[in-house]
Amino acid sequence: MSEISIDTLKTMLANLDDAKKYQSLRDVMSTLPAPDLAAVFEDLPPEKLPVLFRLCPKDLAAEIFAELTPETQQDLIDGLTDKELKAVVDDLFVDDATDLVEEMPANVVKRILKHADPDTRKSINEILKYPDDSAGALMTTEFVDLKRDMTVEDALKRIRRTGTDKETINVCYVVDPARKLLGIVSLRTILLSDEDDTIDEIMETHVISVSTLEDKEDVAQTFSKYNFIALPVVDKEDRLVGIITVDDAIDVMEEETTEDIEKMA
Repeated sequence: MSEISIDTLKTMLANLDDAKKYQSLRDVMSTLPAPDLAAVFEDLPPEKLPVLFRLCPKDLAAEIFAELTPETQQDLIDGLTDKELKAVVDDLFVDDATDLVEEMPANVVKRILKHADPDTRKSINEILKYPDDSAGALMTTEFVDLKRDMTVEDALKRIRRTGTDKETINVCYVVDPARKLLGIVSLRTILLSDEDDTIDEIMETHVISVSTLEDKEDVAQTFSKYNFIALPVVDKEDRLVGIITVDDAIDVMEEETTEDIEKMA
C-alpha cells in the first residue's frame, strides 16, 4: 500500500504546478509515514521542496524535516519564510533542533536561532555547550517531571497538559524543588494506581542515570544492557538536566558499527 502511494505521489509531483492537484497531494501524503515522505523529498529539486512542504499537516511536517539529510534541510530552509522556519524549529524536539543547528552553516544557524522560540533557543544553547561525544550533547530537555507529593490524579493532569511537547511520556521523572532526581515512575504504574496514591508511594527510587559528560558510547551500552526506553541525565550535583531516548542510543550504536566496519575494511 505504501509503495503504491509513493508511486502515486511521485506521479502527482510531476504535475505539481496544477493547483487542482494540491488537495489530492495532501490526501496522499497524510497516508504515508514520515520516513517514506522524506525519501520522496530527497528526490525533489530544491525549488519544489517548499511547495510540497507547505502541503504537509503541521505535525507531519516536523517529522519529515527531522528525517531529511542536512543538505536537503538547508535547501528547504532557503525556500521557507521566517514565519515558516520558526514554526518548523518550534515543532522539532530539542535534540533534533540541536542536530539541525550543528549541521548548518553559520548564516543559516543565525537565522534559525533568531526565529526560534526563546525556550527552544535556550535549550539548544544549553545542549551545544557539551562535547560532541558526551551524553549532554545527546540528550533532550523535553521530559515530564513530577513532584513526590503529587497524587496520581495530579500527575495525570500534568501529563495531559504538558505531554504533547515531550519526547516521551512513558517514563516520568520525580524531582525536588532544586531539580535533584529522586525517582522515576512509568506511565503504566500511574495508570494502574489509585487516584489518591501519591507519586512518592509508587515511584522507583533506585534510578540508573548518566552524567552529562559521560561518553555517548558508554551511554549506548547502558541502554543495551538494561533495555531502557529512556535514561535520565544529571549534572555533577545530581540535578536532572535532560533525558536520552532509545532512538538516539540506537543512532550511536549504528555509528559505532559503521566505524568498526570501516576500520576492518
